[in-house]
Amino acid sequence: MPDTRHIIRQYKLEPGALEVQYIEDYFQEFRKRKTADEIIRRLSGREHLILLSMAPVPDDEEDDDRLIPVAFKVGHDLSLHETDPLLMPLVSELNEWIDFRNRKIFYSWIGGTRGPWRGQGHYRALTEQQEEWAHQHGYQEVTVKTKNKFFAMRAALAQLRFNVVGFKRNPSDIEESKVYLSKKIGPDTLQKHQTRRSVVEAI
Repeated sequence: MPDTRHIIRQYKLEPGALEVQYIEDYFQEFRKRKTADEIIRRLSGREHLILLSMAPVPDDEEDDDRLIPVAFKVGHDLSLHETDPLLMPLVSELNEWIDFRNRKIFYSWIGGTRGPWRGQGHYRALTEQQEEWAHQHGYQEVTVKTKNKFFAMRAALAQLRFNVVGFKRNPSDIEESKVYLSKKIGPDTLQKHQTRRSVVEAI
């Protein structure tokens, strides 16, 4: 991996939700992209983290030293006693494979890297920063859900040493089946991180 320092911005809720809504427009593979209002409703009143990885504008735009968002990652706490009707089924499914009792579980909710910037370590840098933040805030495990058809995402999570803990088959389309992955985090996890990162609070 190139010796590159990734520039990551950490956002507060409302400006972060707007940034995520903007960047998700670049992901045509997302059948239903999140709106800022949806993100704010999900994250309000709970511990959460919104991160965006920044990169210079493409080389063909001369004399422009701006940084643009090229990857993002959003996550939040997840508890056994969720009252959000959108999260209750998720917890019910995860409870088969993850021990929620007296433990803090962090749910890596949404994220991705724009096509031209894939393969440059942005997603790994965001994931490692998310793990570092989660560890600092007392979480013992990070969990994520994806679909069977997202082969690149599954491969990225495998490289990041996430374990498959569950599988929910879609009876009509195997590629639409849900895959649940998880990773326990601790000091040893942080020692295995590979990316160099500069993290700033977005203004």
